[in-house]
Order: sequence, then C-alpha cells, then structure tokens
Amino acid sequence: MVVLRDMRSAEYSAYCEYFIDDYSKEISENYGHAMDVAIDLAEKELNRSFPNGLESGDHDLLCIEAEINHELIVVGYLWHSKNSSEHSTFIYDFYVANDYRGNGFGKQAISELEAQVLVDGITQIKLRVAYHNKRAFKLYQETGFIITGYNMSKKISAA
Repeated sequence: MVVLRDMRSAEYSAYCEYFIDDYSKEISENYGHAMDVAIDLAEKELNRSFPNGLESGDHDLLCIEAEINHELIVVGYLWHSKNSSEHSTFIYDFYVANDYRGNGFGKQAISELEAQVLVDGITQIKLRVAYHNKRAFKLYQETGFIITGYNMSKKISAA
C-alpha cells in the first residue's frame, strides 16, 4: 500500500540534495552542459519553484510512503503543480528510490495522485519524461499516459 503525503520541513533538505544531483545529471546528459552549469540550472529551478521552501502555494511536494515490514517508509517523492483553470496538474519530478523499484510503488503512487487530484476537479495529469528514461516511459504508458508531443533540441555554434 502506498500513501502520498505532504513533505515535512525536516525532509526538504534531503529532497533538495537528491533533486539537484539527479536533475543536474539529466540536464548535463540531455543538453550537453558542463556539470557545474547543470547544477546551477537545477538549483535555480528548485529555487524558482520553491522560493520559500515548502511554503510555496503553487507546487505540491509529496513523499511516497509504502508499508514495508509493517512500517511506513519513504520510498520516493512526487512534485506536481495544479492548474485549476485547465483542470490539470503537471508532474515536475517523480522518483522511486532504486532499492524500492519493481514493487509496484510507482503505479500505486500514480493511482493515489489521481484519487487526490480528482477531489480538486483535476481531470488531466501532464508530465515530461526524458528520452533515455525507458523505465519511466514504460511506467507512464502502463498507467494510461499517452504521448502528446516531443521535446527536441539542437546544439548550434558560430561557424
């Protein structure tokens, strides 16, 4: 069984550490930035979205908890932001720790998110998945997401 709950203040710094490390690697890999530039970009994204830490009204940062050996353990994170006028929410980050993957926690977390946002009149969940992240792509397809477009980039330089 999976539970999505609001992240506690004491958990926020660990999330920031994970996010900056993970997202900077994705930025570097996908866009070819040097790691110091990628880290700076990841930090800016986090600070833009959470300028006052967890007090942001526009973004929800959740912990994914699963019952393991009769104890609730944080197995991952889910960051999303609702757009009430569009009746949608956008997943910015969805992470299940390596040790807990393959146990259905990701599918259960998506299902729980659906149940939570339906109460608020949200009828669509949007996200972006990195091209190389086949595992995430498979999870999203298995939980009913469809491809709605492609993100593309091209490196250019002066001749």
